[in-house]
Amino acid sequence: MEQETLEEKLRGLAFRKQTSYRKAISRSGLQHLGPPQPSLPPASNGPNKDVRTGLDWTENAVNGDHLWMETSCSGELCYLGEDACLLKTAKSAPRKKCAACKIVVHTGCIEQLEKINFRCKPTFREGGSRCLRDVRLHHWVHRRRQEGKCRQCGKSFQQKFFHSKEIIAISCSWCKQAFHNKVTCFMLHQIEEPCSLGAHAGVIVPPSWIIKVRKPQNSARRKKRTSFKRRTSKKGLDESKWRPFMLKPLPSPLMKPILVFVNPKSGGNQGAKVLQMFMWILNPRQVFDLSQGGLREALELYRKVPNLRILACGGDGTVGWILSTLDELQMNPQPPVAVLPLGTGNDLARTLNWGGGYTDEPVSKVLCHVEDGSVVQLDRWNLLVEKSASQPEEGTQKLPLNVFNNYFSLGFDAHVTLEFHESREANPEKFNSRFRNKMFYAGVSVPLDVLPHCDGTDLTPKIQELKFQCIVFLNIPRYCAGTMPWGNTGDHRDFEPQRHDDGCIEVIGFTMASLAALQVGGHGERLHQCREVVLTTFKTVPVQVDGEPCRLAPSTLRISLRNQANMVQKSKRRTSCLCLMYCSATVLSMFVYLPLGFSPSVTSSCHLLFFLPKTCLESF
Repeated sequence: MEQETLEEKLRGLAFRKQTSYRKAISRSGLQHLGPPQPSLPPASNGPNKDVRTGLDWTENAVNGDHLWMETSCSGELCYLGEDACLLKTAKSAPRKKCAACKIVVHTGCIEQLEKINFRCKPTFREGGSRCLRDVRLHHWVHRRRQEGKCRQCGKSFQQKFFHSKEIIAISCSWCKQAFHNKVTCFMLHQIEEPCSLGAHAGVIVPPSWIIKVRKPQNSARRKKRTSFKRRTSKKGLDESKWRPFMLKPLPSPLMKPILVFVNPKSGGNQGAKVLQMFMWILNPRQVFDLSQGGLREALELYRKVPNLRILACGGDGTVGWILSTLDELQMNPQPPVAVLPLGTGNDLARTLNWGGGYTDEPVSKVLCHVEDGSVVQLDRWNLLVEKSASQPEEGTQKLPLNVFNNYFSLGFDAHVTLEFHESREANPEKFNSRFRNKMFYAGVSVPLDVLPHCDGTDLTPKIQELKFQCIVFLNIPRYCAGTMPWGNTGDHRDFEPQRHDDGCIEVIGFTMASLAALQVGGHGERLHQCREVVLTTFKTVPVQVDGEPCRLAPSTLRISLRNQANMVQKSKRRTSCLCLMYCSATVLSMFVYLPLGFSPSVTSSCHLLFFLPKTCLESF
């Protein structure tokens, strides 16, 4: 009798374990680890409903929706596998890839993911949950290909053939931990372990911060309120200001959340590629596609997030757009803005040590630079145009921009930009070679007829004496794709060193020869450093505002300091986090000896440095 009772207890224990196992599998989305799933009914080649290609910020948003993007991975197997895939025999069937969890499925198989309950990683929480510190679980995904090493055993993942059907790894799309698809490496208790969000937890906006808010309803119960407190609260409720999402951040001195804005039109296809990479590493709801709009709405949503930093992925124009929107919203404190330069030019990015363009640097490293970069100030300047009383000529009284961050120029450079593009549009066959383009540049010249006063000093005599063809009012050291028209700091003792945060603007004059010499390290004629400029033009003159040209009719133009924006300057040298993990305080105190080479007289604790990875040593 006792034996039977014991057997019943064991059977009951096994049943409870199996039940909890199935519940855990269901919640984590790893159905492949559980009992085999029933076969799915056949379906058509196309989806029955629209495939979502972007984030849903409306009240209809569903947590766990995949973010499907076009993919060229035509040879990669469908995530559903042979048992559940509906188009396994169609080799050329179109596929989609999720930007957030990186699974690839046939377009016609997308609906089947819901039937096996495989959702994407959650990006927000429902408004009914009152617990802000809810536990974040891993989002486990099967992988047929996986880079790196197993978190448990430390061995590399075996690289199978491209069309291999075997699942070799299980990885989390949040923290990026990966394990071999073996019982010895990936264990049952890991399915419901809390997730730390990985190496970039300090910049990721947790899903628990982003709350989906229910739309207020005018119910009969609300109409029966009679107390003064409720009547006043009712009057204060404006349904027109209701938004489907709100943020409730938990302040932490260790966190510097990064809000990413990507201009996919910058840098050819680089923008679209960068957008998907950031959605993979971060919470997709902190990454915004500027071509879809929503810049102002995103900044309003995140304005109360402490220690917020912004990453602008695009050209200098994208940065100016973001800074102008921050001015309109009057965010206090204003979040500092970092730059990931896309395309060409990018003089502001060069000034802040971000480089002249994106060179496929891992975005993980970019996030580290944004997090660790120092905050500096950037002067921003107003441009006010007053119509001239003289007889009107052809041109406009309105500039493309009324605020500039980089430079304002008039004369030859703006004239070339306008004439070149207009001539190329009219006769494209004449501008099919770089040599002809340069010959065109050399054949145009515009004499200046302006009257500039800088802090009350009249610069007209010097401009007429030296016959300048171009005048540049420069706020940053870089101009025209990286050139330095003011020259090096030590070359001019009559002026203060050039800075982008001193409230002064540099005035530089160019002849045809000095403008051409910029590309080989030359500079222009330094005229003045001032805080206010009054510029009078008597003829229609070509001008440029941060690279945006136009023809300005005769007018009086005033340049004055607007404000200072917070920017993130990339550190030229960054201490590797991996080095700090492996080194003791004693070893760190000896780093100063590394550039001098190893010597027997150096303390023996330095011997530990030679066991560090080569990439760590290169950062010192």
